[in-house]
Amino acid sequence: MRLYRRGDDGEAVRDIQDRLAALGHSTEPDPVGSFSEGTNRAVAEFQVKRGLWSDGIVGPDTWRALVSAGFKLGSRILYHRVPMMRGDDVADLQRQLNSLGFDSGYVDGIFGPDTLRGLLEFQANRGLAEDGLTGTEVLAELALMARATSKHGRDVVRDHQWLENLPMTMAGQRIYVDTFCRDDDEAAATWSPGVLLSTIIQTHGASVLLSRAVDTMPSELVRAVRANRLGIDVVVSIAAARNDPPAAYYFASEMSSSRAGAALAGLVAERLGLEPSGRATPMLKNTRAPAVVVALAEFDEGTVTSIAQGLLDLYATDWAERQLPR
Repeated sequence: MRLYRRGDDGEAVRDIQDRLAALGHSTEPDPVGSFSEGTNRAVAEFQVKRGLWSDGIVGPDTWRALVSAGFKLGSRILYHRVPMMRGDDVADLQRQLNSLGFDSGYVDGIFGPDTLRGLLEFQANRGLAEDGLTGTEVLAELALMARATSKHGRDVVRDHQWLENLPMTMAGQRIYVDTFCRDDDEAAATWSPGVLLSTIIQTHGASVLLSRAVDTMPSELVRAVRANRLGIDVVVSIAAARNDPPAAYYFASEMSSSRAGAALAGLVAERLGLEPSGRATPMLKNTRAPAVVVALAEFDEGTVTSIAQGLLDLYATDWAERQLPR
């Protein structure tokens, strides 16, 4: 899709404004169908709330988030299909299934194979028709078991197990080094630090896979999907800090968060003198492996070395004895 930003107008902008208003983000005093300062502010507020990069521009990621936010559990029948269904209702279903012990994967709002498997297990356990459809019977049964949904979900348990089962060395691990490339300037600014980070990691015996070539600029989502296809153990991404403050970012949304990602982000942030912060951007949300995005104003040998040391700290920590970050 095309990008929508200040200066644009038309029916598409009106649709964006209507969706923002329905979610409590006023676009006043902008006229209907006119993308001016009020709409830019509302988009940026929505992006911050949803854990997206807050540039005030409606691109594919922000548009998907706007559409997803309009769905509530029970407003439609959920099932597995291609393309996969997305929405806050899917995320709510995942959260409830996980909290009842039916592993539906990370709470990412995407009805994929993991969510289907968790739903089928729930239906079988409760004596419901095993059709993979989230209709009124499934919702009613979930409501009956609502008191159990305050427990830690299977996604949280899985994070605990992942950390506790980490080897004490990075040797043999598959590390995905991702360099952001939202435009030519960022692609150039992150490439050399990414190569240096890869070199440092390789000296510790890990296998490094780069998310892109020097002359390509795939989208963040495409790079995230590639990480899953390659069976990565950990994702380390570097980006230019723009409208968002410099930080080490991990996956966190209104519904869920990655405790393993938070652990990694905390160690990297500590080495850099920054704060860890939650976001729900594609590299953090769509990768199955724990991921961190380090966003800085600029990178040098010292900062890259600190990022590598934070990753080494992850493997050197005895997570069975250390409390998992919340």
